[in-house]
Amino acid sequence: MTDTKTRSPRSKSSSKTNWFRLGAAALAIPLVAALAGGLLVALALILANDRLPPLDAMLDYRPRIPLRVYTADGQLIGEFGEERRTFVHIEDVPAVVKNAVLAAEDARFFEHIGVDLVGVARAALVNFVAGGTEQGASTITMQLAREFFLSSERTYTRKIVEILLALRIEDNLSKEQIFELYLNQIYLGKRSYGFAAASQTYFGKPISKLTAAEAAVLAGLPKAPSRFNPMVNPKRAIERQRYILGRMHDTGLLSDADYTAALNQQLVFMPAHADYPVHAPYVAELARQLAFDLYREEIYSAGMKIYTTIVSEDQRAANEALEQGVLDYDRRHGFRGPERMLDLPADAAAAEDVVEASIGDSDDIGRFLAAVVLEAAPRRVVVSRGRGSSIEITGDGLKFVAAALGERAPAARRLRRGAVVRIVDAGKGAYAISQLPEVQAALVALNTTDGSVRALVGGFDFERNKFNRVTQAWRQPGSSFKPFIYSAALEKGFMTSTVINDAPVLIDPARTGGQLWDPKNYDGKFEGPMRMRTALAKSKNMVSIRLLDAIGPQYAQDYASRFGFDPERIPPFLTMALGAGSVTPWQMARAITVFANGGYRIEPYVVARITDINGRLLASAHPGQAGDESLRAIDARNAFLMDNMLRDVVRMGTATRARVLKRNDLAGKTGTTNDSIDAWFAGYNPRISAVAWVGFDQPHKLGDRETGGGLALPIWIDYMATALKGAPEQETQAPPGIVRVDGEYYYAETQPGQGIASLGVSEDGVAAGADADLIRNQVF
Repeated sequence: MTDTKTRSPRSKSSSKTNWFRLGAAALAIPLVAALAGGLLVALALILANDRLPPLDAMLDYRPRIPLRVYTADGQLIGEFGEERRTFVHIEDVPAVVKNAVLAAEDARFFEHIGVDLVGVARAALVNFVAGGTEQGASTITMQLAREFFLSSERTYTRKIVEILLALRIEDNLSKEQIFELYLNQIYLGKRSYGFAAASQTYFGKPISKLTAAEAAVLAGLPKAPSRFNPMVNPKRAIERQRYILGRMHDTGLLSDADYTAALNQQLVFMPAHADYPVHAPYVAELARQLAFDLYREEIYSAGMKIYTTIVSEDQRAANEALEQGVLDYDRRHGFRGPERMLDLPADAAAAEDVVEASIGDSDDIGRFLAAVVLEAAPRRVVVSRGRGSSIEITGDGLKFVAAALGERAPAARRLRRGAVVRIVDAGKGAYAISQLPEVQAALVALNTTDGSVRALVGGFDFERNKFNRVTQAWRQPGSSFKPFIYSAALEKGFMTSTVINDAPVLIDPARTGGQLWDPKNYDGKFEGPMRMRTALAKSKNMVSIRLLDAIGPQYAQDYASRFGFDPERIPPFLTMALGAGSVTPWQMARAITVFANGGYRIEPYVVARITDINGRLLASAHPGQAGDESLRAIDARNAFLMDNMLRDVVRMGTATRARVLKRNDLAGKTGTTNDSIDAWFAGYNPRISAVAWVGFDQPHKLGDRETGGGLALPIWIDYMATALKGAPEQETQAPPGIVRVDGEYYYAETQPGQGIASLGVSEDGVAAGADADLIRNQVF
């Protein structure tokens, strides 16, 4: 019998039981670990929840609203503060903006509890696969928590705190309140916080005026404000915009027609250096200084508003007039040469690296864009602005620099590879080579009734030089000061018909405050005896000197102070007759206005009122008014006679160019200083007075043929063409005490007690007094 080995038989049920036990044990380990981990997380959450920051900053939301400065008609011209903010209530936010934000950031915002569990799960899966933190699944509430309380670091710990804060926020605020805070608090680039501020920054319009296409651009910014900035990265910004528009369309927030229209809309962004609808930086800075004097540092965060006296249309006209005047002068005097030279390597890629490292957007000044010449030939120039771009300039775009192209051009002015130049948009996709003007100019315009400043431009470019030439530039007024000498002469008894000799004079050094003086007329000609009226119209220097000599320089200095001039800056010497003192355009505008309004000195002012964030009045101006006898500077008869003579300056004198305006109510005086260093025109009609000045900050000759009539007057004309458009002509009526005889005006009689030392003239035009005939016909 053969022995056989046998095994104890196993039943199927026993085998299954063992496998089940092994599987259960294997599953138990991660479950226990997960449970333990969950308990630890829960404990961490409880501990973290107790240490969360309070929500006071949200519950009592007080955003740092900057100081804002506006024109008289409500156009924004400046903001001052670290952050650009405009608080807007949720009910005032248009639906298209809300929908764009929801589509871009949190489509389930009104459904979740502050944390979108679906989104969290999706993000967790993506992050697990990627092995990092590629997605954050942040809801609007979580973003708001991060914006108020957390840093931008990406860690799981911070995400847990962010979630807890979001839950707490949702427990304390309604969805509408949370959404309102988000729309006002989120950062959108260019110092702009909130969608209302961003709407002005990027599109120059209030949030209520945004289209779907524009709203989608702004809605794309919270994800990455710099990456999707339409001014810096337009391609990325448009890609993001189209994605958001697609989301709005897919979710039914945009109809087919609106979606198509949004895709096809041509977007127009605010220019990089023009963040405000009206460009008036010198005015805004004046307003800021006044507010700071009153309220100190509070102005930068309390949301105050300053309303100036500036008229938007007038300010735009002043900007354009001044810019055109400066550019015309600059073109007449030719291309000065490259701003500097760069050493560009021969390799194209390496050359572009040098260009990018050397110039950027910050080097652009207004519409004058910085560029580097890559190739230069007489009929073709290629420039680069970096970032791999090149611009070919030909034809009219080279006219200004034609003389600087080619081997024969002077070395200092020649355009060649590596030259840093300025280019300007010439329209229709073309560019022209230009240059930054060195000459400066200023213009200020006043309402003649109360002194309110209608327009003020303190220089060619505020960003390059913030020096305000209207209020800060002390310059010689030249012949534009002569009206005040003539007015003093009228006060002393001279008449507009008094004959004075236009003949050479030689002045002793003791009477000039310096050396022997042999003055000349501008044209070098002497015309002999002529009436005061004619002499002023022709700006005859010899006549002014003789007048000043007759009335006395000390008297003229005292008299000039009636117009607001500083006597210490107007030395009492005969050189005063030709404007040898120092004045500012602001002072000159105040002074010339006295002749326009009948003899009243009114103080110019630029701030009308200041309000708090709620519109409550904090301060307001109380200007003087022409007609208030306490403000009288000169006799009404004197003002009338001066006005009448100054109209002759426009009718037949040095300012006849102003006749292009086809008005008979214009008056003023040109001014050109020795060696043509300063050019002026101070003029007015009965409603508006304005002063234009042109010169260099470091005084030197403008050019042998440059005058006030050729430089400053055209700026004044271009401004007045807009300021007086549609305004009826205003004739000035002679006041009591003035008679007209043979086409000339005279004082009717002496007015005792009024400080008028003039000789009387009777109703029939015959002078009264022992010396009447002598004075009336005297040749000085």
